[in-house]
Amino acid sequence: MLLRLPTSLSEAQRYLAEGAVPVGGATLVWALWQRDGFPEQAMSLRELPEANLRERQALGAAVLLHQVDERVPDVLRRAASTVGTGAVRRTATVGGNIAGSTLRCLLPAALALDARATVLDGDGTYETDLGEVVAKRHLLLTLRWNTPVASGYYKAPGEAGGPPPLVVATAVHAGDDGRHRLVVAVRDGYEVISGTAGCGTGAGQALRDLDRTGLGSLPAPARDAVRREVTGILDGPALR
Repeated sequence: MLLRLPTSLSEAQRYLAEGAVPVGGATLVWALWQRDGFPEQAMSLRELPEANLRERQALGAAVLLHQVDERVPDVLRRAASTVGTGAVRRTATVGGNIAGSTLRCLLPAALALDARATVLDGDGTYETDLGEVVAKRHLLLTLRWNTPVASGYYKAPGEAGGPPPLVVATAVHAGDDGRHRLVVAVRDGYEVISGTAGCGTGAGQALRDLDRTGLGSLPAPARDAVRREVTGILDGPALR
């Protein structure tokens, strides 16, 4: 297997056109390749500048999970810090987790941030939403977002080899009109659901608004966790 390491977008696009398979951190594909056979070419984005951004409002797809630090909002940093073991976090990438994993541990945090994705295909780069990235398994380059007023993250205890633990990610965003908006994203099993509510009238009204979104169909334990997280962030010091 030939491993391609592009240093420019034009190189990465050419390797894709030649059939190179994106490899990420290889934590998800290596066992499959050992079983089914290795591709002729694989491609890692670890040398591509656009895929290695670590900024206040941007994170590259090739960034390793253990490198996600305090430069990004708390909800995303905490999500990355709870993925797998330390050994996994030193190998797995942001892009592999969101676009290549069925668990998608970072997806609720990215949705809560209203993040947009820059992806690469045979025609070049373009911006799209995270739903399309997940559905079509695009090659993710970068996530971008506006810095939230406040954010929070909860992950229920889980057992190794058991079902995916419940995740609740929250973020409060300031609108152009000065009004705050709350975005909540939940992973329940393998499904990720998000909803939006206003913040101006307190946690009670925000929760009623969220109940009218897809979050209202969650089972009782998940709704209880949403209630705790929403109350906590809306009553927290950042919004007082």
